[in-house]
Amino acid sequence: MLALMDWREPVIDYCERQSGAFWAEQLNALSNAAFLLAATAALTLWRRQEQADYPALALILATAVVGVGSFIFHTVATRGAMLLDVIPISLFIYGYFLLTLRRMFGLETTVAVGITLLFALGSYWVDASIKGLNGSAGYLPALAALAVFAALLWRAGGSDRAEIMRRHRAAASLTGAAFVFLVSLVFRTIDRDICAAFPPGVHFVWHVLNAVVLWLLLRTAILAGPRAAA
Repeated sequence: MLALMDWREPVIDYCERQSGAFWAEQLNALSNAAFLLAATAALTLWRRQEQADYPALALILATAVVGVGSFIFHTVATRGAMLLDVIPISLFIYGYFLLTLRRMFGLETTVAVGITLLFALGSYWVDASIKGLNGSAGYLPALAALAVFAALLWRAGGSDRAEIMRRHRAAASLTGAAFVFLVSLVFRTIDRDICAAFPPGVHFVWHVLNAVVLWLLLRTAILAGPRAAA
């Protein structure tokens, strides 16, 4: 099926794109700079930490790749270029999911990987099963995961007060990220519906708010440190 697909086929899925021209989506393309800013800010924070944290560094690099890949997609706008957009995003989502299971909940690697694979399969099923929403359905599992992680961390108990505070700080950050992500999904979903009223559309707002989400997630992972994952 993949071999039969025309990877050069134009993709005109957003209000702003009215032709196949390279700069037909100026706002959608340039707003990807927000991901590079998020990655730069996270890298600055990462370098201040006493202990090398390579999983967090990998997610920082993934964030930068998300920005570059999305820029290419919103300029080249072909089926092939779309892969440069969706693959880095997926890698970040599943990578962060796995890191959270290890770092914040202390699960063993094999268990965490198994749960992450189940989450990936469930996400694929949701994306394939729920139509409409302007293609936003595939992000609903990620939103749900953020909400569940935050709720579980808020309920953290035990005798180690420092660990409880650490988890509660992470819970607060993940709660904020989930809220911003929800708002960003609203903008992504309504983009096509407001073309007549606002021709440029609002997909670029999805980019900017998503960059805020990734910064909050990266900050949470970096400040939590690799202790629980050891």
